[in-house]
Amino acid sequence: MTTDPYPGTDLIPAPLLQEVRGDTPGHFSLDERTTLDAGPGTGSTARWLRTVLGAATGLRFADGPGPYAIRLRVSEDVEREYGPEGYRLTTENPDAAVVIEGGGPAGVFWGAQSLRQLLGPGAYRRAPVSGGGRDLPYVTVEDRPRFGWRGLLLDVSRHFLPKDDVLRYLDLLAAHKLNVFHFHLTDDQGWRIEIKRHPKLTEVGSWRARSKWGHRASPLWDDTPHGGFYTQDDIREIVAHAAERHITVVPEIDLPGHSQAAIAAYPELGNTDVVDTTALTVWDTWGVNPNVLAPTEAVLRFYEGVFEEVLDLFPSTFVHVGGDECPKDQWKASPAAQARIEELGLADEDELQSWFIRHFDRWLAARGRRLIGWDEILEGGLAEGAAVSSWRGYGGGIAAAEAGHDVVMCPEQHVYLDHRQAPGEDEPMPIGYVRTLEDVYRFEPVPPGLAPEAAAHILGTQANVWTEVMENRDRVDYQVFPRLAAFAEVAWSALPAPEARDHAGFERRMETHYRRLDALGVDYRPPAGPHPRQRRPGVLGRPLEGVPPIV
Repeated sequence: MTTDPYPGTDLIPAPLLQEVRGDTPGHFSLDERTTLDAGPGTGSTARWLRTVLGAATGLRFADGPGPYAIRLRVSEDVEREYGPEGYRLTTENPDAAVVIEGGGPAGVFWGAQSLRQLLGPGAYRRAPVSGGGRDLPYVTVEDRPRFGWRGLLLDVSRHFLPKDDVLRYLDLLAAHKLNVFHFHLTDDQGWRIEIKRHPKLTEVGSWRARSKWGHRASPLWDDTPHGGFYTQDDIREIVAHAAERHITVVPEIDLPGHSQAAIAAYPELGNTDVVDTTALTVWDTWGVNPNVLAPTEAVLRFYEGVFEEVLDLFPSTFVHVGGDECPKDQWKASPAAQARIEELGLADEDELQSWFIRHFDRWLAARGRRLIGWDEILEGGLAEGAAVSSWRGYGGGIAAAEAGHDVVMCPEQHVYLDHRQAPGEDEPMPIGYVRTLEDVYRFEPVPPGLAPEAAAHILGTQANVWTEVMENRDRVDYQVFPRLAAFAEVAWSALPAPEARDHAGFERRMETHYRRLDALGVDYRPPAGPHPRQRRPGVLGRPLEGVPPIV
């Protein structure tokens, strides 16, 4: 890798405008005289800057204005020009060393993230190293995000990540100007959130006796019991940590499918007239599970109780209810489910699933929240006001947007980061299509040809991280990085059409960004391929060949 004397000018995501004085920019250094001058609405950014830059530089950053200050302001002018998340950063000012003006508090924070990048990789360390992290180029940056929803889904159900790892991932999202954390908290393989009125959800549902090692077709097992959950105080801490970083945490409580962990804890939730639900345990393998919730009033009341506690913990407007991969076989065989279909005047099992979703759409709407679910919730009719996470491709999102529903684009063929990053046998437990760093960089969230009125319903985009074959934090790091940097630029920056994007320029900027990730201790996939310790030889995956379809 080349060494840029002022590597902070390699900003990721790419800003709307960046002006640097000269080919080799002049620079100045923060020192003991540097203060923080925080205006109204910028307190959280000031706290964050003092914490991270104080650790990296050893500077105290006392409060106060002056010619050596880092000045933070919310600006109506910036809001009018760039919106609430936009910002203007300048380092050539007569009465302050650095001025960051944001259209709103979030804009100030994203400007501060750019300031940290401008200070170079040394600003990402937890203690000063050879005076690094103090030098700033003379530069002006003006910027705003393309999308309001710039998200990452983290699945902690298949493999649990301790609270500190979740907090770390929130910091990594913030470092890439991502602002939505989709928290996948329940599934067949584990229930991860404490619900006080239903304690068995975590007493029983958060642990499984063993785990499939590799793809579900693998003959290998990890016989170590696996589990864990977040207490309600853990959740409050996670939400507060995110809010300080202007990140919204969207909880997901999956229903009516992906529910075996809940049924193992409370067998009456399942279809007891067709299966002995008392014999079910938390699922220890992967795939689509046949054990789904029974369509009864008792089940609705149970989950209303769950959601009441969830709403107390998460202030997010959106609440994700899953709604995906719900096999209908048990409902077809269940006299009780068939009687329910007849009683409700429904046409079939698809409409029964829609009945589930519509019920919680109304229930959430009555409490000032909005339901969002995977694109299967389109089947049987979509509840008015519901939003869609389009995962099976673009098709569900297009249909939803054209019908007037808001959409988050996250097609698995393009932004599922559990999919492998390269061909060949060195990729650990290879899943799905090859999605290289360049492939992710050329992903386009808004399908071509979508009418403007439909395109206006694209809230944004999200990368999803499903952890069936990611047993710990390092494996998650390997799959997520460096591709999350490319995704962040797609979500934030005003890029040209995919084929016209300057991938070579992005790769050049990534040379600096790898050094930032090194300083943060991120166990990313190196450009030349995995380190030997990152490989998983002999563990079966499910690689798909060829170019992924556009569907």
